[in-house]
Amino acid sequence: MLLFVGLGNPGEKYAHNRHNIGFVAVQAIAKRHGFPPWRRRFQGVATEGTLGREKVLLLMPGTYMNESGNAVAEAMHFYKLPKLSDVVVFQDELELPPGKVRVKVGGGIAGHNGLRSITAHVGNDYRRVRLGIGHPGVKDQVHSYVLADFAKSERGWVEALTDIIADNADYLARGEDASFQNKVHLAMDAKGFGQPDGKA
Repeated sequence: MLLFVGLGNPGEKYAHNRHNIGFVAVQAIAKRHGFPPWRRRFQGVATEGTLGREKVLLLMPGTYMNESGNAVAEAMHFYKLPKLSDVVVFQDELELPPGKVRVKVGGGIAGHNGLRSITAHVGNDYRRVRLGIGHPGVKDQVHSYVLADFAKSERGWVEALTDIIADNADYLARGEDASFQNKVHLAMDAKGFGQPDGKA
């Protein structure tokens, strides 16, 4: 069993925020791969299905972002997941240009409250799918930027990116993170959303 966690804040008020792109990504995976309806589990909502040959639990914590680790720890304990590498977290990433994706294991949390909470509860060496949302350019504007909705002009790349992630999620399930990353970038380029690399 693998655990794919989308990070975000619950409720309609936050549904279209930049901070919630992790939720959007796992919802796209569930839809594309015919997972059953979401139901309340593990202090959030979850659905279980398969990607390729791998069983996967998709989880959206129902706590706010800064308590995401509670839900992750509960799901890991329930399924007795032995390795943090079985956990894949989809998160918004300020330090990447919009639409860019980087997959990494462990590393810093760069002020991300969802990652901070997960690391505090289960350790740091889980896999992160970092979904670039860009940076407002001024540190003081970060909080309002991530909690603002994507602009209309951004929705095209958000939809393309999350659809492409869903198309290629089986690579993540097989542990082929580099192949996943490359497939996503090539597909985004083909749709005209390619951008120069930012700081990874």
